[in-house]
Amino acid sequence: KTEGVKVYGPAADGQIPCMDAPLQGGDTFSFGGADAVVMDVGGHTLGHIAYHFPGEKTAFVGDSLFSLGCGRMFEGTPEQYWATLQRLRDLPDDTTIYCAHEYTESNARFAMSVEPGNPELVRRTEGIMAKRARGEPTVPSLMGEEKATNPFLRGDVSEEIRKNVGASDGEDGASIFYKIRLGKDSFRG
Repeated sequence: KTEGVKVYGPAADGQIPCMDAPLQGGDTFSFGGADAVVMDVGGHTLGHIAYHFPGEKTAFVGDSLFSLGCGRMFEGTPEQYWATLQRLRDLPDDTTIYCAHEYTESNARFAMSVEPGNPELVRRTEGIMAKRARGEPTVPSLMGEEKATNPFLRGDVSEEIRKNVGASDGEDGASIFYKIRLGKDSFRG
């Protein structure tokens, strides 16, 4: 650890070496002159947290949400992860989402397999494929784009996704999310 550097991390994950500031959902702190709100985004891992900077319209979400996807469910439950995705979905549309990995091309192929009739997704996928062909990044993204095209945020609002993952109209959001997650876990497209 470099002297004078403060290390922030998730309190729920135990003592991370060199961590000075264990944080949990609802905590606030200042970083680089900006105020951050810590969000509980458990599901990928139990103690996963995200940093939302409302004044900067920015969120650093780690592996809880990707451009057109979300992280695998290693430790959490479908109910926990679905609650996380709903909290993230509640962020304003103009929030810039910084995720931890560039998986957008693969995620776009999966998204198209479950919601090919979504014109916004079709347009976004075309743009993603063109960017990746040129070696350009596709992250960050805007929350508004994710709300309109990310299947993990849309299972409860898209009849097409529910049909394509085998969910019934009466299933709750967590069950639908879990079917989408299982579909992505086994997707080879």
